[in-house]
Amino acid sequence: MQLVMKNMAGEQVGEIELSEAVFSAPVNRGLMHQALLRQLANARAGTHKTKTRSEVRGGGRKPWRQKGTGRARQGSTNSPNFVGGGIVFGPTPRKYTQRMPQKMRHAALRSALSVKATSEQIVVLDQISMEQPKTKAMIKTLENLGLTNQSVLVVLTERDMAVERSVSNLPNAKTLESGYLNVRDLLGYDVVLMPQSAVEHIHAWLG
Repeated sequence: MQLVMKNMAGEQVGEIELSEAVFSAPVNRGLMHQALLRQLANARAGTHKTKTRSEVRGGGRKPWRQKGTGRARQGSTNSPNFVGGGIVFGPTPRKYTQRMPQKMRHAALRSALSVKATSEQIVVLDQISMEQPKTKAMIKTLENLGLTNQSVLVVLTERDMAVERSVSNLPNAKTLESGYLNVRDLLGYDVVLMPQSAVEHIHAWLG
């Protein structure tokens, strides 16, 4: 698959060949859905907790005598039917971690990248670099590329603090290293913007 390569000024500087195995792979929507659910589940802390009647404060003595009051018999104000009493069948701490074989994870990523490539939502630059953090310069770059009104995932080959800080102030943009590509971010942004070096890294990783 041939794709036009541009520079940060929006000018065409050449073409780049995208790997058929990575960017034109068969799209498995079920696999992408499974990978997304796994990612969301693994992000959960699982620290939710409610107190049972044995853990809430108070109680101790019987609230009123067993007979003669006309009211239902009660043994403790910790009972679930009292305000401030314990919770029945409430959530307790647990792990939500899901496992997924590496081959399936990689196949899900190839499917997501293929969806983006087919929809013409991948923009490749010769390089993405800045001498110092400058949000205005990043906004100008997005304007040059015609991406002002779209959410953008900027994929970098390695950490670049100048670029990351320039993007961090933009509400509809995010930076991500190519080694941390995931289905949630790929499908959650309108356009994937990456330099040529990131494409080469993805080819070596998923190809």
